[in-house]
Amino acid sequence: MIQSILMMGGLGVVIGTALVIASKAFYVYEDPKVLAIDDVLPGANCGGCGMPGCTANAQAIVAGKASVNSCVAAGDDVAQAIAAIMGVSVAEKEPEFAAPGCYYGNNKADLNYAYQGIRDCRAAAMLLGGMKVCHIGCLGLGTCVTACMFNALSMGPDGLPVVDQEKCTGCGACEKICPKNIIRLTSVTRRIIREYTIQDCTTPCQRACPSGLDIRKYVGLIQEGDYAGSLAVIKERMPFPSVISRICPALCEFDCRRLLQDETVAINDLKRFVCDYERKQSQRIQPYKAPATDKNVAVIGGGVEGLAAAYFTARLGHAATVFEKTEVLGGILRTAIARERLTMDLLDWDIQGIQDLGVTFKTGVSVGTDITIPHLLAGEGFDAVFIATGGWDSRMARNEGDNPTPLFPGAHLLIDLVRSGQNENITVSCGRHAVITGGGKFLANAVTTLLEKGVKTVTVVSRKPEDDPDVDLTNLDAEAAQAVTVVYNTGITKVMGQEENLTGVEAVDLFSGEKREIAADTLIIGAGRFPELVFVPVKETDETGEMIAGGALAWEGLELPKKPDVPPQTGLLSKQDVISEYPSAVAAINGGRKAAAAVHHFMYGLEFQDPDLLITQHSRIQNVTQIQQVETTPKTAWDDLAQPMAAATGFSEAKARKEANRCLQCGLICYEKQKA
Repeated sequence: MIQSILMMGGLGVVIGTALVIASKAFYVYEDPKVLAIDDVLPGANCGGCGMPGCTANAQAIVAGKASVNSCVAAGDDVAQAIAAIMGVSVAEKEPEFAAPGCYYGNNKADLNYAYQGIRDCRAAAMLLGGMKVCHIGCLGLGTCVTACMFNALSMGPDGLPVVDQEKCTGCGACEKICPKNIIRLTSVTRRIIREYTIQDCTTPCQRACPSGLDIRKYVGLIQEGDYAGSLAVIKERMPFPSVISRICPALCEFDCRRLLQDETVAINDLKRFVCDYERKQSQRIQPYKAPATDKNVAVIGGGVEGLAAAYFTARLGHAATVFEKTEVLGGILRTAIARERLTMDLLDWDIQGIQDLGVTFKTGVSVGTDITIPHLLAGEGFDAVFIATGGWDSRMARNEGDNPTPLFPGAHLLIDLVRSGQNENITVSCGRHAVITGGGKFLANAVTTLLEKGVKTVTVVSRKPEDDPDVDLTNLDAEAAQAVTVVYNTGITKVMGQEENLTGVEAVDLFSGEKREIAADTLIIGAGRFPELVFVPVKETDETGEMIAGGALAWEGLELPKKPDVPPQTGLLSKQDVISEYPSAVAAINGGRKAAAAVHHFMYGLEFQDPDLLITQHSRIQNVTQIQQVETTPKTAWDDLAQPMAAATGFSEAKARKEANRCLQCGLICYEKQKA
């Protein structure tokens, strides 16, 4: 008995010791903050936060990889509770919700075959892409509805998903499961920064519009008599609706599908009708804005593009300030458009709308003289600066031809450099190491002028191949030629500086994509305008990745992303870069939207869209060459066609509704059929 007791006691001691050792070896530490946050989260495990469940999201929040309001299934109270646990404040989050991007269900679309397989969109998509003739149309089997965990989706009578925005949390489950990419999350920010892709159900008129207006939607709202709603859709991508409705070249109307039957819909005249409706109501209709952020953006130039960039920047939630050298805003719209087409009260009305949106205007301020870009970034606290100053011809219109001012340190237009060698009243200051991009037949002249001004080395960056005759330096003497280095097949993608000095440029090989830095304190740009660059401060870090406080300001100027029309397009002075002004005001407006989107991406370090998916003029898009079951109806005319544009009254309400009803409400290839 005693032996048994001793044996059992000894065994207990051994087991106890082993358990103590095991508990030390295999102990899993659970962060009390993670446990507390996990407790607060709703436990939906929907994946809308991008994490595999609420516990993973709690861990990401504590690790600083997710925001305290990252849970899409919870309300503000949960975000506030998590913020209290983390000891931080919570910023307002922009709501996102799902939106279907197809307009024709199976009952109205042209079909290839009757589908009788598994009632799941993913299965249907595996069979020739689905039963529809349209390659990207909604398949209508409701797989997105089954994926929604919040009962926010249902299938409508037309066979398309219907979203209850009050219930939709923006979790993205429907977006992830849709095999045709038809239903997507949307928000103000997404709609501004996102470019159309070959996967979108765009209409011919929409693709032809330089600003990408959702023409189908705004004309459809006129059909319904919702003029305020129609104007809100227009202002999604148009800060100058009243102006553009008078002067737009209406490229959309050349691609209107009704031309296959009779006459185009009077798209631009319908835009004018709702713009006039707003002015007659004397009550401005503003588009939606994202919640305010803590970002401040400066826009240099108060012309069409600059004002548009500020407009879209403000709608992204950032504080935007426009700096204009003259005392008036509007640029070429104010100086070059005939008053018979555009009166200044219309221009002022649209500009006032931009100001009412929260944009600050500072006129009579010359950048490069009164203020500098490094000062805006460091002294004024701006997070980004975008330059949209127009071309050399715009300077001439402002009587600035003989007074060139570098917009950013060390940068000059080649035309100013060459003229400074011929006119002692024109001053171009140079350092010791210069880079020239472009130049053409003036290249040798520019090199000679630089060397005469004391430059020691000149690097010519040419987009051309080595055997191209544009790079001709044969007129240089032997001594001058020794100071010049030519780099072929290369573009400049970035400029870099410190405080008020340029320190170098980043060059990229247009074929290999290899990048390298070229030291320079002077940059000569062989174009009629300064490139449209986004300037941001460079935050220096130590070996551990921690930010270094204080020190000299380092900055960089980044080029805007290009469309992949004809590669290679990267780098300054590509075929896509505008040498003078945009071909139309509506194109300049879209340039401003793209600039605002680029600023947003650069400030937050976001990835740009896959360029291979973007729609370009070379993209192959499904379309139709004939339409059927559409009654021939003539285009509606104004009553006062003989009057000048500025004096004409345009459409009456009855005529606007009549003309809007001519719209076929197109999809990609679908359209509204009528019985003749």
